[in-house]
Amino acid sequence: MFLSALYRYPVKSCQAQSLGESTVDAMGLSGDRRWMVVEQDTGRFLTQRAWPQLGRLTATGGDEESLLLQTPGQAPLTVKVPGADDDLRGVTIWRDTLRVPDAGDEAAAWLSQMLGKAVRLVHCPQQRARYLPSGYGLNSDRAAFPDGFPLLLIGQGSLDELNRRIGRPMQMLRFRPNLVVEGAEAFAEDGWKRIRIGDLTLRVLKPSVRCILTTLDPQTGERSSDREPLTTLKTFREREGDVLFGQNLAVDGSGRLEVGMPVEVLE
Repeated sequence: MFLSALYRYPVKSCQAQSLGESTVDAMGLSGDRRWMVVEQDTGRFLTQRAWPQLGRLTATGGDEESLLLQTPGQAPLTVKVPGADDDLRGVTIWRDTLRVPDAGDEAAAWLSQMLGKAVRLVHCPQQRARYLPSGYGLNSDRAAFPDGFPLLLIGQGSLDELNRRIGRPMQMLRFRPNLVVEGAEAFAEDGWKRIRIGDLTLRVLKPSVRCILTTLDPQTGERSSDREPLTTLKTFREREGDVLFGQNLAVDGSGRLEVGMPVEVLE
């Protein structure tokens, strides 16, 4: 088995950025979901579930000094990474409420124009990261702005089996993984507890619960009329009302991942 793809999403719910390699720490891939768009008035997070236009947002960089935002019909915008204590704004992501730096009025105006709604852009530095959902992981585990966990892994064999059942190909990016593993049987990842990729050890915490977001085209944000792949997933991957596809992971220590690295199941 080997690592066949690496993806990060610099802004939560934006387009994927394919990587050849990445450093990794307790928060996952460097620069992954460190930024988030929130409602200006409430601070509540926005995603493609309700705002599919976010699927047309391309973001690059964002893990060092600046983030480049691009979308059709608007001039690109470079956003400086704010200081960890600059202009703190209260935000809510699911059940978590935290205070994180606001990226400024220019970024807010740019994104508000794109969405047709008053929004702000916020950043999550390491010292303001969230704990994982109660009952999962270690006290040292952290997350920025993913739904709950630092990394999402999907086996290519699992997608191949899903596509066979649907009868047409669905892109892996509908499921927004960070890591794609090739060479394992379909849904082999369901039985893993710990894996090693290169020198990095990863803990498998829980299956990923899938939602309506999987029915959106990852490039256009358009919803599939037949609600695929969710419709087919419900026929064989539903457990106690949840549709499961992929596994959420946490990181032991820090290190580096590179496409092509061997994947070893430790337990």
